Amino acid sequence: MSTAAGRSRSRFDENWSFYKGDIRIPHAVKAGMTGGITDCGSLQEGEWLDIAFNDKGMGHQQLEWKPVSLPHDWCVEQQYVQDASLGSRDGSHGYLPGGTGFYRKTFELPPDAADRKWTVTFDGASGLSTVWVNGHLIGEHRGGYIGFSYDLTDVLRYGGEGRNVILVKVEAVENEGWWYEGCGIYRHVWLEQTDRLHVAEYGTYITTPEAGKEQALVHISTRICNEYTESRAVSLHTEVYNASGEQVCAEAVQAFADWYGETELEQRFRLEHPALWSPETPHLYRAVSILKVDGIEVDRYETPFGIRSIRFDPEEGFFLNGEPLLIKGTCNHQDFAGVGVALPDSLIAYKLKLLKEMGSNAYRSAHHPPTPELLDLCDRIGLLVMDENRKLDSSRSGLSRLKRMLLRDRNHPSVIIWNLENEEVLEGTVTGRRLLKTLADTVKRMDPTRPTSAAMNHGWYENGYNEVVDITGYNYGHRDHLDIRDHEQHPGRLMIGSECASYTATRGIYENDTVRGYCSEYGTNIPSWGCTPQQAWSDVVNNRFLTGVFMWTGFDYQGEPTPYLWPCVNSHFGLMDTCGFPKDSYYYMQAVWKDEPIVHLLPHWNWPGSEGKPVEVRVFANTETAELMLNGSSLGEQQVDRTGYLSWVVHYEPGELKVTGRNGGKEAAVKKAVTAGQPYQIRLYPDRLAGQADGMDTIPVRVAVLDELGHVVPTADHEIRFEVEGAGILLGVGNGNPSSHEPDKSPVRRAFNGWCLALIQAAPEAGTATLRAVCTGLAPAEVLLDFSAAT
Repeated sequence: MSTAAGRSRSRFDENWSFYKGDIRIPHAVKAGMTGGITDCGSLQEGEWLDIAFNDKGMGHQQLEWKPVSLPHDWCVEQQYVQDASLGSRDGSHGYLPGGTGFYRKTFELPPDAADRKWTVTFDGASGLSTVWVNGHLIGEHRGGYIGFSYDLTDVLRYGGEGRNVILVKVEAVENEGWWYEGCGIYRHVWLEQTDRLHVAEYGTYITTPEAGKEQALVHISTRICNEYTESRAVSLHTEVYNASGEQVCAEAVQAFADWYGETELEQRFRLEHPALWSPETPHLYRAVSILKVDGIEVDRYETPFGIRSIRFDPEEGFFLNGEPLLIKGTCNHQDFAGVGVALPDSLIAYKLKLLKEMGSNAYRSAHHPPTPELLDLCDRIGLLVMDENRKLDSSRSGLSRLKRMLLRDRNHPSVIIWNLENEEVLEGTVTGRRLLKTLADTVKRMDPTRPTSAAMNHGWYENGYNEVVDITGYNYGHRDHLDIRDHEQHPGRLMIGSECASYTATRGIYENDTVRGYCSEYGTNIPSWGCTPQQAWSDVVNNRFLTGVFMWTGFDYQGEPTPYLWPCVNSHFGLMDTCGFPKDSYYYMQAVWKDEPIVHLLPHWNWPGSEGKPVEVRVFANTETAELMLNGSSLGEQQVDRTGYLSWVVHYEPGELKVTGRNGGKEAAVKKAVTAGQPYQIRLYPDRLAGQADGMDTIPVRVAVLDELGHVVPTADHEIRFEVEGAGILLGVGNGNPSSHEPDKSPVRRAFNGWCLALIQAAPEAGTATLRAVCTGLAPAEVLLDFSAAT
């Protein structure tokens, strides 16, 4: 680990040990050791070292620690149970128990590290976490959705002083939300060292008060932290680079940094012909802040940013860089099949890629701040973000979490709205208005460049609740055309469809099944507050003042198994299932959100025993016309309704059902549904064939059951076993079945309606990983994945 002058930030994810259960750690209360657990008090140093190094706890009972790497979610490793006494809840954990766990890690530092400042940062740990370092209680943090950091400088051991040990207790007992929350240190941990004079944590704030095609004004505010005991003369050199690495401007400013305090410096730059950031052209710049004392560099801090302007209009909706843009968004929780909430960065990227491929240009982080890497990715690939505060809470801790979110996220060009609450019970009350106003005022003080909003489902009118935020969010505003009527009565109000649709459907299912807990993709079992994607989108297209939609949801998620309870363990709201396999509604959104010609038909065409019976065939298309054919015979051509769907009643006969979309009379897109034969083989579809050998990179591999001719068998549910050899491991599995109780951490998974998923994670060493999928009665499949040395 480098301790050279300047700053280093190291990922602190490897070589942890984990113990599932509680360990009693009494606090010392004398000789200045309040809160410590070293050689004073009832836990002696020997016992502390037993916990730290020798797998023993109080009374020297043996503890079963296991090696883990972070991010880690132990909740997803457990068995589904319908037992509230075990902390198993339908909503917040999807019938997986919560609980308490401990993490520990040892590390060493060289002697010269004592002259540096050391900070540990946790990007996210479930529930209530407590951290000790070398026996000293460092701090507690309540709230699983925003990060926290601790200064470790005084309690670390350097050189011959011995090894350092960090111990973290995670209590994932009480739920903060009503969706799957997971358990553990489920985001990255970082160890950072700096000089005692450095740019403060999240210490730059970059805005673009003027952002035009010809010229842009970039304003950079930099907070300098001086932890020496005397003031120091410093120079701040700021350099700005474009995406090609070319320096486009630079400036230096001189100042005195107060001792044991912060000094804020302002700089302004003018850029000619800037590359503007947008979903289509997500150009990024990089500001490098260099601190020098007596001409010697003591710190270097980098801040990516984008140049763009945003504006919301009460009649025309959203404008980006002066151009109108309909917001095509989805709401999303943070879990995924096989890993719970502990997503490697590459799986976050995979989820966002699937949303972009659907045509989405916006992401709502429901209902909490997202992981930092998600925002980095949204900046890079071009997704607008509604960044969300967890709770309507103006207490000291509530404001602290809000402020940290603002400081952490306000340089991201992707973030266009600060959403301050979602469906809180105090919406519309006098107290609720006071709480919301304090949050909104806090935002305006820290970042006046973006509007505030609240995602409401009641209380829009009472006590001026919605008036304290800039944009009124309508969750399911389609009910009785509430949002449209509100615009007529309040034409100056900024509005947005903050949560829309709640269309409950199970992938590949076309008839409701209350026993197994499935919902038809025809939409015959949607909740009372919900609506079809067609209604949600057509409302926006016909009423630009609604600004856009955030569909509930992009993906199914664990927990909240509406409209059922057990045996369901996850939701049905997603346009994709928990594995990212598209449902039919995905293709509707793709047809209305993308310009390239698209046609899609449903249902599948395997209905043995139903010969001659009528089947409704629906077609989603964005072409001018669509023609349906069965076994070569035309069933008619219809004009396409761009916001609706086409429907034919077809008497079933096996064979080939084909839809052809035409523009100007010429074929533009084709989609087929073929009656598949008997299951014959497995086929693997990796998202990519190569990755980085960094111990984290994860490649999703889609697994299909096919007939002999290569057609997916849409009803196949074979049990498939996965074998991995070489430079990779099987991280997890899934199949998108909302009622499956199979473990996500297993070498075996059943297909659900023809598909399942395997997640292959790279080893730390370069090499080839071989994934083999086998099943009795099916021809096996194999794929080679190349993991090269990380760069």
